[in-house]
Amino acid sequence: MDNRPGGGTVIGTDIVAKSPPDGYTLLMVSTSHAANPTLMAKLPFDTLRDFAPVIQAVSNPNLLVVHPSVPARSVKELIAVARARPGEIAYASGGTGSATHLAGELLRLSAGVSMTHVPYKGAKPSDGGPDQRAGVVDVRDDPADAPAREVGQAAGDRGERREALGSPAGACHRRRNRAGLPRRARGTACSRPPGRWPRSSARLNQEMARGLNAPDVRERLAREGTDVVAGSPEAFGNLFRAEVVKWGKVIKAAGIRPE
Repeated sequence: MDNRPGGGTVIGTDIVAKSPPDGYTLLMVSTSHAANPTLMAKLPFDTLRDFAPVIQAVSNPNLLVVHPSVPARSVKELIAVARARPGEIAYASGGTGSATHLAGELLRLSAGVSMTHVPYKGAKPSDGGPDQRAGVVDVRDDPADAPAREVGQAAGDRGERREALGSPAGACHRRRNRAGLPRRARGTACSRPPGRWPRSSARLNQEMARGLNAPDVRERLAREGTDVVAGSPEAFGNLFRAEVVKWGKVIKAAGIRPE
């Protein structure tokens, strides 16, 4: 594993895009890979042309968390509060253009409400900080079925209870929350440089699916609120192209610009 952070994942992604198709260089991607073609003014690679789909490994939902002082105990109630108090409800994210920011904007646009975005420099500062405990709605990367008490303890908020409402709106998950909005799920997937490989995407897909579907792996991921997908390269390719279109619409409608 070679972690190359920076530039909203662009630095590491560009390295893989320019790597030889030797069968040994793979790229693990998330929501930012589908959002960057619209979010970034100029990329040093073509997201659709320069990567071949291998597999969508897993899928797990984002979670909406509020302080008890916010008069909402469901996503439906939160939307009602936001409609009654336009612009007064603030939501925290890991930064402008982050997956949690996009999830919050998708909720806002889908519900037709006005909310104020509060970007932080990374996921950790936005998670369980004093602002959130004071009443800021938090879009988080926790399992949507985690009890509110467990969410609070995991965030290290010194036992101060927070309420887990549900999942922000989106189209990745087929399941819906009680507000009637589709759930927004994030996923981790694998792509590779295009070209003729000594090992095919189908073989790579087969071996990765075998590992993901191992009982101990599935059990461990399930405890973390993560669903194994392990679909075909074609299924991931179709999903990824749809995600590029979907997030492009959200970014343009919300007027999101990178920091």
